[in-house]
Amino acid sequence: MRRPCTIIYVHLVWSTWDRYPLIHPDWEAKLYAVMKAECRGTGSVPVAIGGTADHVHMLVDMPPTLTVADLVKQIKGASSHLVNHELSLARNFKWQGAYGAFSLGKSDVPLVVDYIARQKEHHRDNTLDPDLEWGADGD
Repeated sequence: MRRPCTIIYVHLVWSTWDRYPLIHPDWEAKLYAVMKAECRGTGSVPVAIGGTADHVHMLVDMPPTLTVADLVKQIKGASSHLVNHELSLARNFKWQGAYGAFSLGKSDVPLVVDYIARQKEHHRDNTLDPDLEWGADGD
């Protein structure tokens, strides 16, 4: 029996509110774990996740029945809830309303996975790729 085959890779990027450096290394792994779990809960597959103190990148393989907007809303909501209700911060945590979403082909996946894995290095060494770093200039 034939069945549909869809491979929809989307590179997502979003920032903390006003790009405040709120993502702390002590709980970054927990934040990413919740984001991955929420992603899986939508039927998506988290391929890569990484970021810096003020933004995050995710590469996701999405099902065709889910919109990018719904996926991002779910992930942002769950991750904000985690930070605000389980972690203690001096200020209220929230993400900016905007986000970047970029489709890519299977052949580009290794490049984007590597880029996401090396986010801190790219920002430290100023080796940013403008095609992969939406919002790096404050957008």
